[in-house]
Amino acid sequence: MGRNPQTSGRLRPVDLARRHGLSTQAVRNYEEAGILPAAARTAAGYRVYTARHGDALRAFLALVPGHGHQTATAIMRAVHGGADDEAFQLIDASHARLLEDRRTLQAVERALGGLGPPAPGAGASGAGRPRFVGPLARELGVRAATLRAWERAGLLRPRRDPVTGYRVYAEADARDARLVRQLRRGGYPLRQIAPLIEQVRAAGGPGALEAALGDWRGRLAARGRALLAGAAELEAYLAARR
Repeated sequence: MGRNPQTSGRLRPVDLARRHGLSTQAVRNYEEAGILPAAARTAAGYRVYTARHGDALRAFLALVPGHGHQTATAIMRAVHGGADDEAFQLIDASHARLLEDRRTLQAVERALGGLGPPAPGAGASGAGRPRFVGPLARELGVRAATLRAWERAGLLRPRRDPVTGYRVYAEADARDARLVRQLRRGGYPLRQIAPLIEQVRAAGGPGALEAALGDWRGRLAARGRALLAGAAELEAYLAARR
């Protein structure tokens, strides 16, 4: 009578899959991708997994929420290739990205806090009096050439007067210019400011964006916790291997 593979320390693909809510094909794919160590084969060619494969799969699934599927895969492949330093560098890079995202959030919060009240004449709809480039530049304490440079970078989108061709800045344009000014004072280059301005526009203004900052902050915190959880599982796997 044959021994039960689960009681003998040997696992079939279906056993490993069921334990982690996956399909057997997913388990095979993970092995082929290097996420799991190579499985032994029976004389008939069937894969045989062990507790080590279960530990590797658990570590990978814990890494995914914080690092994403692609980076988590690269981490596990590096570990199984004997390149632990490469795996640690990938982990460091994910933490560095999280830190940069936190700094971006803080810059947005500081910039929104320094915008000040809207210009006189702005109503509840956000439609205030239009200005030309000179008056807006004086209002912000920058040069007219600076506003034109921000426009070339895609940060401002003033309309043109159909008769004179002069730039006309609506209140939303002035709002964007105030936000750019604050971020530039914080040391941010134009290429990093552009996506933040797009977020303000997509949110419908700084007020709407402020309402979303709490969710943004919560998602960053969740990523931080996920990175810690993934690191704990990976360390347990590495310790068992040693």
